[in-house]
Parts: sequence; structure tokens; C-alpha cells
Amino acid sequence: MRITYLHQYYNNTSMKGGTRSYEFARRLVKRGHQVNVITSWRDGGKGNDWFETVDEGINVHWLPINYSNNMSFKVRFFAFLKFAFRSAKKAASIESDIVFATSTPLTIALPSIWAKFRLGVPLVFEVRDLWPELPIAMGALPNPILRWGAKILEKFAYYNSEAVVALSPGMKNGVISCGYPKKRVAVIPNSSDIELFEVDPSVGIEFRGKRPWLDNSPLLLYAGTFGAINGVSYLVDLAFELEKIGSNVKILAIGDGAEYKLVVNQAENLGLLNNNIFFEKGMSKSEIVSAFSAATMASALFIDKPEMRANSANKFFDALAAGKPLLINYGGWMHEIVSKSACGIAAWQSELDQVAAEINHKMNDAKWLSLASESSKGLAHRKFDRDSLSKKIALILESVTSNANLNPEDIAPDDF
Repeated sequence: MRITYLHQYYNNTSMKGGTRSYEFARRLVKRGHQVNVITSWRDGGKGNDWFETVDEGINVHWLPINYSNNMSFKVRFFAFLKFAFRSAKKAASIESDIVFATSTPLTIALPSIWAKFRLGVPLVFEVRDLWPELPIAMGALPNPILRWGAKILEKFAYYNSEAVVALSPGMKNGVISCGYPKKRVAVIPNSSDIELFEVDPSVGIEFRGKRPWLDNSPLLLYAGTFGAINGVSYLVDLAFELEKIGSNVKILAIGDGAEYKLVVNQAENLGLLNNNIFFEKGMSKSEIVSAFSAATMASALFIDKPEMRANSANKFFDALAAGKPLLINYGGWMHEIVSKSACGIAAWQSELDQVAAEINHKMNDAKWLSLASESSKGLAHRKFDRDSLSKKIALILESVTSNANLNPEDIAPDDF
């Protein structure tokens, strides 16, 4: 099977950011399929035209387009459109048996639908966020015409797809609320790369050794984006409460984004910077493994908006893969998982002083840490193993291409 895989923000493990498309694509290659990924190069230095690389048998077609979370939404929106129009021609030029497109952004629907009709092949569309509900909730689409257009594009994407993959039960509900058939929607969340995160303890010891401030203190880790939607300032407020009770817990936040300087300045103004909270710029997926190995507990953070509760954050599944307890501060399906499985601290709607007290107690409780770690690792193996979930992706693509009478919902049901 020849697969054209459209993802504007594809990363391999040597790059910063999520690697879902890379991990699924390389496993599709191992199943004997030919995979062409169409994506963008965001770091400059590559000119203005397409170039190609090969990642473990994946043919990757890169279009240089500057992009970062530090850009305004307007600038990013034009980057979305530029990629959409240029990738449409590229996708239609590659012989394929199926088009597999993954958002965000939702504008990826434009080149994928164009390629579908030009090539006369089926389309499977993957939904990574509740678009356009999420940008509307964040105020990124204030113009009513843009909001109307985004909602039309959303329905246009679904109704031109033979199947839709949603990354959470909430996203699935969002798809079927548009009138799309429930049986054609599969839930395949972000996944745990268990093999990648199973490292010798010496890796974490070495990470700590390079940071004298850490010593043997309990470490709470955040590894992700510093965007407006992530609300990383929560950690500074938490550090303030931990300082007030004389806690030995240290916090390390690794990443970059529009609010990085804002959050660092907040910590500095409170006298907490390089005292009990520390910051480092983003690392590649392969490098971040060492930070998780060194951590006592990892965190998944978002601001408290209903539209965020359906998210499927990579950092959540990386923590499970590393066998680390989780601190989660937002509601939704992942909050329920942490609450029911006792794999961490579900802090949604809890007062910060209470959260700080609980963190201080549990991060110094060896028995609790051991049990919570076992629960995290168990979830990674039972529910979110990348190998198992990639097989479901493959089965959906194969059944759509062969016109097999298999419902995507049956292949990957809403059972999380």
C-alpha cells in the first residue's frame, strides 16, 4: 500500500516536539507499506523549495516554512495557508493508494482533500485537537467570518473522509456532533514509547550530576510548550507555595514558546528562580528521556477551559512510558485516568496550598512513589503502548484501502 501522510509539523526523535507521525510511519514501513510524509521544515537554512530525506524507510518531503509558538496567530495562520497550498500540489504528484492527513492545523484538510480527488483515492483524517472550538475559546478567531469558515472547513474535512481518527473520546464526540457517522470514528490517543523510555538508571543519575542544584532532591518535571494554553505559570505559583512550607521539592520546566520569558520573569520576581524552580530550553525527544529518568514526578498542565479537556498531550504518555507518577491540573478524560488508576495527583479544581502540601508529602513517600510508578507503567503497557496503537492505525488504513467491511470504531473503540 502506498500512503501519502500529510502532517505540517512532523518530527523525528532528533527534533523537538511530538513524534506520533514518525513513530506510526516507521511502523507502517515495517508492515511493508510505502510511506511518503509531506511536512514543513521550520528551522531555516534550507532555502525555499522542497527537499527530501529518508527516516528509517520513510520518504520525508520537507517544505521550508518558518514557524514557532512565539509567532502571533496571524503570522502562524499565513504559514498554515502557505503550506496548505504548496503541499496540495506536492501531495497530488505522488502516486498513492490512500491519503492520511493529521491536524493540527485544520487547514491540512485543504491539501489532503485536493490530493484525494486528484488521485482518486480514499482519505483518512486524524483530529489532534478540538478545532475550531479550541482556537475560538482562546480568542484566536475573533472574526465571525473566520469562525464560520473554520466550522465549514471542519465539516468539509470529515465528510470527505472515509474514516476519522480522534485522539480522545472527547474529540470523537466533537466529530460525531457534526453529524459524522459514529461507526466511522476510531479513538487512537497519543501513545507511550515504552522502549525509548526504558533506560538504565545511570541515565537519570548522570542528568542529575550535571545539575548540582538538584542533588538528591525530589524533582517535579514539566517538559512541553510554554504557550498561552499551557499555563506553565501554574508551576511558579506552585513553587511559591512549596517555598512557604519549606519543601525540599525542586521543579524543572523544559521547553519554549510564547510565554517562556513571561514565566521565567514571574519566577525571578518572586525570588524563586534557581532556588526551587529552574528552566531549560527545549530538548529533542531522545534527549528528554534523560530528564524523565531523573524526575521523581512528571506533570501535564493546561489552563482550565472545557475545550482543553479532550486533549491528548504527549507529555502525559511520556510520563507513563517512563513509569513516573503524574501531576495533572486540568479536567477531562486524563484527569479521570489519574484519579481511577492512582498513578499520580489529580489536582483539577484544588487549591494550590493543598496541592503543594500533597506534592510535598507524596514526593517524599517512597512507598507511594513506588505504587504510583507501577500504576503508570502498567497503564503504558495495557492501554497506550505505541506498538499496539500503531497496529490499529494500520488496520484502519488497510481496511479503507481494500474496502473491507470493518468499522473503524470496532478496530479502535472509545474505551479509555
